[in-house]
Amino acid sequence: MKHRPYEMRYKAIIILFLLGLLPIQSLAQAEKTEDSGTFSFYFENDTFFGTDRCFTGGWKLGWMSRSLKNYRENPLLKWLPFVNKPGFQHSVSLAIGQSIYTPNDISLDNLIQEDRPYAGILFLAFGIHSISSRRMDTLEINLGIIGPHSYAEQMQKFIHRLTNATRPEGWHNQLNDELALEAVYERKWKLIQPQSEKGFGFDLIPHLGGGLGNVYIYASTGIQMRFGWNLPGDFGTKIIRPGGDSSVSFRRSGRFGVHFFASADGTALLRNIFLDGNTFQDSHRVDKRPFTMDISLGIGIRAGRFNFSYAYVFWTKRFKTETREQVFASLNLSYSY
Repeated sequence: MKHRPYEMRYKAIIILFLLGLLPIQSLAQAEKTEDSGTFSFYFENDTFFGTDRCFTGGWKLGWMSRSLKNYRENPLLKWLPFVNKPGFQHSVSLAIGQSIYTPNDISLDNLIQEDRPYAGILFLAFGIHSISSRRMDTLEINLGIIGPHSYAEQMQKFIHRLTNATRPEGWHNQLNDELALEAVYERKWKLIQPQSEKGFGFDLIPHLGGGLGNVYIYASTGIQMRFGWNLPGDFGTKIIRPGGDSSVSFRRSGRFGVHFFASADGTALLRNIFLDGNTFQDSHRVDKRPFTMDISLGIGIRAGRFNFSYAYVFWTKRFKTETREQVFASLNLSYSY
């Protein structure tokens, strides 16, 4: 698909707008650290690279609390795993988001047997996090809806009308409505970290985790390398995925910083509802690949309480009849309070 002039302007406007949200006056802020929470917004789409297929887009709005006080006395939290470990602080997170998946040719009205189903998910996520300077444990519960009531069809058609893009014609072939329930656990730790957040630094952040539910059953591992000026004190830059929140840092700094990052993640997959089809109903499906790899390259900018990141994301083929790999852009803007 050829790039049109309005598409290039549309992409440039989005990036410039997000960068413009970083307040210039924050560069002159006096240096300080504090216990803070975080609001974050993720936006991902493949139109930045001239495609509209596979994972075609998604968004997530999230909140991470400050360090919890008196959590040991909380009748709910005291029964959760890893909350009473000495030397760790704890936080909870809430998020709402949507992800959209389509076959390669969205102009066709008929069911494309050899390509992935149309599908979308609208979800809520609740997480509890245990954090030290070198380790972060996350337990997350995701609850959502897959199918017509995810409103993925309406969202994609709305965006395509705004951008004068190809109208998707095959949404009547999408997966049926199904409640989505997923439990995810992930551990991240800093194998290498800088001695100080000031000046040039380098860190290495591996992770290990898995998920169980009717949406995904999987185990995954990966690693992220970051280097740059005044690295943030969090646990890396992640894309929209279960258990991926890493933006927590109980010691927020007002210094300006910029860094580059590279990530590699591998997944062993037993179930993916977006390829395997509905759990309890007949629906379109394709033969998934049991092992996949994701690679991300990007840049992060910190200006006072604002953090912005941009990542180029490459996915290996997800199913056996897929004709090519997937690329998309992931943008994240967060604010610490």
